[in-house]
Amino acid sequence: MDLEIGAAKRGRRAYAFDDVAIVPSRRTRDPQEVSTAWQIDAYRFDLPVIAAPMDSVMSPATAIELGRLGGLGVLDLEGLWTRYDDPDALLAEIAESEGDLCTTRLQEIYAEPIKPELIAERLSHVRAAGVTVAGALSPQRTKQFADVVVDAGVDIFVIRGTTVSAEHVSGRSEPLNLKQFIYELDVPVIVGGCATGQAALHLMRSGAAGVLVGFGGGAAHTTRSVLGVAVPMATAVADVAAARRDYLDESGGRYVHVIADGSIGRSGDIAKAIACGADAVMIGSPFARATEAPGRGFHWGAEAWHPELPRGERVNIGSAGPMSAVLFGPSSVADGTMNLIGALRRSMATTGYTDLKEFQRVELAVES
Repeated sequence: MDLEIGAAKRGRRAYAFDDVAIVPSRRTRDPQEVSTAWQIDAYRFDLPVIAAPMDSVMSPATAIELGRLGGLGVLDLEGLWTRYDDPDALLAEIAESEGDLCTTRLQEIYAEPIKPELIAERLSHVRAAGVTVAGALSPQRTKQFADVVVDAGVDIFVIRGTTVSAEHVSGRSEPLNLKQFIYELDVPVIVGGCATGQAALHLMRSGAAGVLVGFGGGAAHTTRSVLGVAVPMATAVADVAAARRDYLDESGGRYVHVIADGSIGRSGDIAKAIACGADAVMIGSPFARATEAPGRGFHWGAEAWHPELPRGERVNIGSAGPMSAVLFGPSSVADGTMNLIGALRRSMATTGYTDLKEFQRVELAVES
């Protein structure tokens, strides 16, 4: 139901993850009998967790570690690892920079050109470890570097931006023809973000294997305050899940995976995202707290170093423990930032569900 904002404008009430709660059912299960596995295209993962392509979160080494633990790490192919032979000193400098000067310094550091040979080298490094290889480009860079990425042996291609549409309009340059690009590619593509069922439906029709839902959220984003753009994630995920159902009927059975990407900082958010209809989640800050994370306890995204209009910031979130503890515990805190998978298993077991697809049917209550 639309609400009146003023005489000339109406708006729909939408809900964030904090506004909803999972309702227990009449049946419970043993958490050890719950499966958190999911599969996209030919690739199966034990965990419904994808690490966001952010330099504070993913390096080739942490992508390999997450892959060995059962998740999927996505490298930012426009980040420091594809601009510098060894970015360790620069990562340390970013962590030590004074707050007021950090954005300017980020812009200077990321002004270094992307080197195609480093894209190939980083992806080949991950491939040699025997885990699923995923890399991300923005829509603006996809055509420029796609051949290099595919030739390097990427398994899953991610096109990720603040918001990605299938009908981008530009008078300055020819936009990416998403449908043609995906059709000609030999690997599955995950694309986003989007926030509405209609936008997601267009991305699904382009041939995407997965759609990222969300923008304007996250611990290091300031998109809400800079652009005035944000999305209440519970409603956005549920809307896109409905679009997936419609597309399943329209396409005669083609299933597109819904991946929640934004405002997911704690284990309860993961459970709620799946309860709203997501197949998996893409997260940044929980992995930025891992002791192995390249950010050294600091967290920032690509929006933070935009040369003209930064929409993010470097934030100090500290280190909680190794990546294995972030995922599986033991947890030394009670705030939902560690043992993410243990908490998800317990949430599923408390409501009586054995796998993720079943858990999408769980009852939700609105708290606000």
